[in-house]
Amino acid sequence: MNRLLALALALLAASATSRAEELRPYQATYRAIWHGMTVAVSDLRLEHTGDTWTYRSESSPRGIGRLAAGIFPPHQVSVVRVTSAGVQPLSYQSTGGESSKAIDLSYDWSAQRVTGTYEGTPVDLPLSADVRDDASVQLALTVGLLAGRTPTSFRVIDRNGTRQYQFARDGEATLETPMGRIATVVYRSQKANSPRITRFWCAPDRGYIPLKVEQTRGEDVQWTMEIESLTRP
Repeated sequence: MNRLLALALALLAASATSRAEELRPYQATYRAIWHGMTVAVSDLRLEHTGDTWTYRSESSPRGIGRLAAGIFPPHQVSVVRVTSAGVQPLSYQSTGGESSKAIDLSYDWSAQRVTGTYEGTPVDLPLSADVRDDASVQLALTVGLLAGRTPTSFRVIDRNGTRQYQFARDGEATLETPMGRIATVVYRSQKANSPRITRFWCAPDRGYIPLKVEQTRGEDVQWTMEIESLTRP
């Protein structure tokens, strides 16, 4: 389910660098719930690959899960670089399901352009520090929180354009999980002029990894992802 703002003070930048180094590889499994039914199991893996990080998501449908394929893409891979300013995406692919839904993006930071294809639409956009794709925005939230910052807004690529999202802290909650009761901080994300709100229950003592993600429209729950297992070497 955005971009980190550059730090204004050198002291904060130094702090962000040291805390960003706390980012650790992990593997997590989530249960995807749609209209009250489990429709997919999603495996997420974050790997440290040299001077970059690779974030992978694999979703397998369950029951009528094929009807929700557009909500939970089968395969996503995002490669990023983590700097003192936050997450800098390098590439993103989303494949599986219908070929018309495939996404393939490349970020050229020297030329300040992002190019590729998005569900059949050619992409060629100017690149700035707050531009993200659907996968790197999730990692950007985690890295920002590790650095002691709550990202305020991001622009997420949507075909040959971007959509603006606002982020804010939305309280605290203790979740019952297969790993026991875990304290979380809740953050919310909302696209400009959209009635939908996505909330992330992030666990500070688990590296701010989301233990639950849920999208609502008014009082109606659209979909939920709940953690089933988490391994952090």
